[in-house]
This record gives sequence, structure tokens and C-alpha cells, in this order.
Amino acid sequence: MKKIIKKVAISSMLILGMVGLVACSNEKTKNQVSKEVTTKEISTEDLKSKLDDNSWIIVDTRINDSYNGWILNDEKRGGHISKAVDFSANWLDVDSEKKEETLDNALKNKKIDKDKNIVLYDANKKDAKKVASYLDEKGYKNLYIYDIKDWAKDKSLPMEKYKNHEMLVPAKVVKNILDGSKPSTFENSKNIKIVEASWGEESEAYSKGHVPTSVHINTDTIEPPPAWMLDSDENLSKFALNYGFTKDDTIVVTGLDTMASYRVATVLRYIGINDVRVLNGGNNAWVAAGYELETKSNKKTPGTEFKGAIPGNADLIDTIPELKEQLKDKDKFVLVDNRTWDEYIGKVSGYSYHNKKGRIPGAVYGYAGTSATTLEDYRNIDNTMRNADEIKALWKKAGIDTNKHLTFMCGSGWRAAEVLTYANVMGLKNTSLYSDGWIGWSNDASNPTETGEPK
Repeated sequence: MKKIIKKVAISSMLILGMVGLVACSNEKTKNQVSKEVTTKEISTEDLKSKLDDNSWIIVDTRINDSYNGWILNDEKRGGHISKAVDFSANWLDVDSEKKEETLDNALKNKKIDKDKNIVLYDANKKDAKKVASYLDEKGYKNLYIYDIKDWAKDKSLPMEKYKNHEMLVPAKVVKNILDGSKPSTFENSKNIKIVEASWGEESEAYSKGHVPTSVHINTDTIEPPPAWMLDSDENLSKFALNYGFTKDDTIVVTGLDTMASYRVATVLRYIGINDVRVLNGGNNAWVAAGYELETKSNKKTPGTEFKGAIPGNADLIDTIPELKEQLKDKDKFVLVDNRTWDEYIGKVSGYSYHNKKGRIPGAVYGYAGTSATTLEDYRNIDNTMRNADEIKALWKKAGIDTNKHLTFMCGSGWRAAEVLTYANVMGLKNTSLYSDGWIGWSNDASNPTETGEPK
């Protein structure tokens, strides 16, 4: 038996992803404008006075990782100007069927309106101009340019970064590691290993292109068919030794399907590896940064000792009995359902190999995407993490109290693992993953379920 939905969906993503990469590297997309626009420059003093003026909006046009907190262009401080929104120049190069609609929605959600004065800042004197050209063609007029380096060198000026931004790694930093250096936040890393996560054998995705030196992990290794539920702790211990992992490793998980990367990364954290990170945006981010993928097979090196108990971080993943106890205390716990609305209300199951429909009583709809293999509500157009303020706004709209323990779930743990990671990047600690998800819950007929819109 094959995991049909993953095979079809991931194969499709591989084809579309590779076509998109070729398109981006060989021809200019219709939104990759080159028109030189006359813009005004704004001084640091003037910008300071506009922070609380609602007729002005400050926009970070750098790569998403810079906004999160990484220093990538010799800025004196990492992160973004307080109250700034993000609209990366990189997004204009993404090849997507719904590109115009997605970018228009981003402008709307971020309140980048035509009647406002818009300050576009960067650190390379390119990104802001690129976004200015794009906005100018859409009829925006009051555009200003600013160099974030001037702001970053004055420590009295407010900047923000995500508490655990290092969990999402930029392609540039991974390249520096491959070139032999230990970039910021990796200084104390003893053994840095890069792995590629994807469903299926190497021929499915890995052999078509992966980050250099990365070793392939077939997700079936940690969640074997035909159930595709998280494997036993005993088998996960064998998995760790088979790949030569130890608790002291630093592991960067990559791949074309970023959802698979987050799934594997969460399991690596669960078994007890102290430092696990994900390439933000996956393989497409690597190619967009100008780096080449390799196709040769890198073999794993088995080990003899994990150097710690497995699981070393048992509280990260909840079992069904643990979940049932949590659901009894709504004052302390929230079960966040990261499936589509149609899955949540029981209109569809979401999976070709599972026909039961509905939700766990007490679960709160926590947004996701349009299918079981997408997560648009939490991602930018280039599949990087959406800005934290926007994610928190979704949760607030859903009535999700982030002061409580948040347990994330989906169908079988993939989507929820990504959302859990984003919550941790933001600094939320009181979180966990109900890994078995709807499929694991509904496979037991004795577990209560419900359908329809919640009353």
C-alpha cells in the first residue's frame, strides 16, 4: 500500500517547484519590473517621528530572514524596525499561478495602502527600489527609501526580532557553514549535519536536487506505512543510531517540501537532539539565493550511541491519553486544529486513504490552507514563515489564547509540526504537537467526534 495523497501531492510539488525554479532563473516574470522610479529619501530623524503616525507605514523589503532577526548585510543589529511590516523584494521573483492575487492580498493584509506614505527600507540599496518599482506600477505614489543600517547602528532606536529566530536558517547561513565557517548562533555547535526530508525513496525527490552534503531521510522511516503514525520510541532510537545522530548534534533540515522538513525536525527535537533547525523556504530559498543543488547521493554514517535517553523531549509530542486529559481543562489548554475549514466541519476527510470526517470535540479551528498539503495561512508566497503579528492576529480571530498551553494538530502531524515550529520561533514555550491528529483519533471508534460548524 502506498501513501497515495503524499505521493501525488509531493510529485506534483516537485514538478511545479522545479519548473518554477527554471522559470525564475532563466526569464523575467511579469512582476519582475525594472523601471527606475523616482523616490524620496527620508532621514532617520524624520522616520522616528512617523512611527506612531497612521498615515505612514514602514515596510521591510529585505529577505524574510532579515526581518526575523538574522544579520545578513552587515547591519549592526538584527531584526526589523518596530511596527514595520514585511514585503520582501524576493517575493516578486516567485513563479506562482496565483501570484498577483497572493501579493495583492499581502498588501491588503499589511495595510500597505495607496493613500499612505510608504517607507521602503533595505540594507543593500536594491530591494527597496525593486519594491518601489512594483508599487509604482500599481499606482502607489508616496514612496520613500531608507537604509536600515542607519537605524540599526543607533541602539536607542527600537528594533524587534523573534526570540528564537535561529530555528529558521537562511540559505546564506547554510552556505557559509558548507564553506567551512561557523556563523552567528552556530559558534558552539559541535557537529553540524544537514539532512533532506522528503517522502519516498531518493528517486522521488532527493535525487532530483538537494542542498549539497545533505543526507536523505524518507519520512516513512519515522512514520511507517500503512498507518503513517509516529513510530515507537524503540524504533525511533534505532532510527537515530542508523543515521549516527547524537543529542549534541546541530541538525539543519532541508527539502523541497518544507512541510516534510518541519515534520522531521519536530521528531528530531522529540527524540532529544538539542539543536534542530529548518532551512527557511526550503530548496527554493537555496536556489533563489543563487546556489546550486546537487544530485549525488550522500550516504548516512551510522553511530553507536545517542548519548542520551530517547525520547529526550517527551513533552513535545502528546499521545491520545495525554490529549484526553488536556481536553478536560479548557482553562489551561487549547487544542488548535490546523486543517482546512472543510476538514474541520466534516465536509471532507482531506485524505485519499482515510474516509472518516469530522473533528475532535473541543478543538478550535486554527487556520491552515486550502488542502491537506498546503499551509497558505501561515506562509508567505515563497513558503517562508509569515510574519508573527499576522499569525497572532489569526489566532486572536479564532479565540485562541496564547497564554494557555497550545497543542497543535492536523490530519497526521505534518501541517501542525510546521505551525508548532513557528510558535516556538515566536517565543511561545507552552506548546506541543498532538502527532497522531485526526486520523489517529478517528481510527478508534470509541473516541467522540463531531461535525458541522461549532455553535
